[in-house]
Amino acid sequence: MDGMLRVSSMPKMESNYMGEPDVAMMSTGPAHNGVFQTKSPLFRECMAEFLGMFVFMLFGTGVVAQVVLSEGTKGEFISINFCWGLGILFGIHVCGGVSGAHLNPAVTMTLALFGRFEWKKVPCYVVVQMLAAFLAAAIVGMVYDPLITVSDPHKKSTQGIFATYPYSNDVPIGTCFMTEVVGTALLVGCLFAIGDEMNKPASPYSQPGAVTLLVVAFGMNTGYAINPARDLGPRLFTFCAGWGPRCSR
Repeated sequence: MDGMLRVSSMPKMESNYMGEPDVAMMSTGPAHNGVFQTKSPLFRECMAEFLGMFVFMLFGTGVVAQVVLSEGTKGEFISINFCWGLGILFGIHVCGGVSGAHLNPAVTMTLALFGRFEWKKVPCYVVVQMLAAFLAAAIVGMVYDPLITVSDPHKKSTQGIFATYPYSNDVPIGTCFMTEVVGTALLVGCLFAIGDEMNKPASPYSQPGAVTLLVVAFGMNTGYAINPARDLGPRLFTFCAGWGPRCSR
């Protein structure tokens, strides 16, 4: 990435799944004290992760709202897949150089399990990922509230804009669980392969492309959560915003 310091010229630091160094403490210019600056590397990384996740979820939740509320006249299934991939792309660019752009508690946990991320940082990352997803859902809910009110005045059927639900009652809970396990495992495996320095260097668009293709292949049964924060944060929002117990069905 242009403008970023190279690993060879810096001391060894933690790696993320993109194979980039964590650069929260790196700076190419003079340090300046300011109201919005912090000396805490962890706080800086968490804020970056929050912003990246927020951007990612705004793209994804926003396109689902547009497609659902327009009843398919302003988009379709493929546009949803494309925008989720686009959200990942911009989320990575927003925070990848500082936090590593995990954007997924499953990725954070897996990196920690393999010794590529400090366990003490895991709770902080997971919390900010959840909060960012919640806030993004709230923003989308506010923007589309007039149309949601017209389409679903009693808030009985539009919770699927924000969280993920089984395609139909014909899909058993066990099958839904297995779909999420397989999809998440495949996603994390692809991300590790993309970031493996022993492999052929991957395109910067490989990770968003992997997400896009994965949701095309495994999106029908459950709506392709493959990300605990992507589902739980917006689900909590729907519970607070009037959908109530329906958000857990």
